[in-house]
Amino acid sequence: VIFLQIVHILSMTSAKIISFLLHPEESLHSLQIRIEFETGISTGNQELLLETGICLDPRKPASQCVIDGVRGWDSYMVYLFDKSKTVYEGPFDSRSLSDCVNYIVQDSKIQLPVPQLRKVWAEAVHYVIGLKEDYSRLFQGQRAAMLSLLRYNANLIKMKNNMVSASQQLKAKLEFFHQSIRLDLERYSDQMAYGICTYEKMLKAWKEMQEKASQCAQAEDIGYLDEQIMALHTEIVELQKSPYARRQGEVMESLEQRAIDLYKQLKTRPPDHAYSDSTDMVKIIVQTVQSQDRVLKELFGHLSKLLGCKQKIIDLLPKIEVALNNIKEADNSVMQMQGKRQREIWHLLKIACVSS
Repeated sequence: VIFLQIVHILSMTSAKIISFLLHPEESLHSLQIRIEFETGISTGNQELLLETGICLDPRKPASQCVIDGVRGWDSYMVYLFDKSKTVYEGPFDSRSLSDCVNYIVQDSKIQLPVPQLRKVWAEAVHYVIGLKEDYSRLFQGQRAAMLSLLRYNANLIKMKNNMVSASQQLKAKLEFFHQSIRLDLERYSDQMAYGICTYEKMLKAWKEMQEKASQCAQAEDIGYLDEQIMALHTEIVELQKSPYARRQGEVMESLEQRAIDLYKQLKTRPPDHAYSDSTDMVKIIVQTVQSQDRVLKELFGHLSKLLGCKQKIIDLLPKIEVALNNIKEADNSVMQMQGKRQREIWHLLKIACVSS
């Protein structure tokens, strides 16, 4: 028996859910080709996040999307982002009204028999609940993006600390080198009158080393990167503190409860020949749609800021790599010059001993 798994993917660019039946041992790349066909987002631009903010691993099979355990059909959602975009603003297709709900929305004052009204209102309640759930799922997607950003930021902090540490070590070595060479040059000129005769070539080489060491000091300057990282860090803290980082669905939840209560009241009415209009229910539908519009606008505004921050980190990481390599090269250079000079001092000592 082959157990097929279903994966549900929420595209954060269109707010649509697409579901796929996973073949056993299907690769993630194969699933991504199917996603590209459905969404138009190329495999190279797809970022697939679990709700924990972890990015799906291309080396593992596609079944990594589905976590074992019993939960609702849509509780394990994979969130799809388009890496070529940092601004998400819609327009999003809101869920469509059924014909009978649309009928009462067009004319809320129309009188319908209670049994018929019950069916229509049941669908209206289902619609209101659906709007709130659509928002909740998109909020989970925004949360996944936030957790992903924090993972990137942790990596950035780690690299920054390595860079600062390497820079401080280089600075200490350069100070030691400069002090040593200054002392060596002073002592060398002191003893010229009565000691070893001048080695012009060696003296020139030492002075060149002094200049080269001054150039190496440029690698130690990482202030400009440090400033950018600190500014980014402040930006991320602000985003975490923002009210839009927390769920904004309270208004929709209270409207959902009002719709349910209204439907319950209708159910208790005797199914005689009574007629009634839908003014109250339509009011709730309209308010829920307006509320969803508002919270989604805020959610996607916040999401765009998160993704903008993440892009800044992605752009910064290679710059830090370059700075680290420059520091390492400068460090090696200083150590080689120090070794070369010490060998030359021992060579001078040997000459001094032979001539004496």
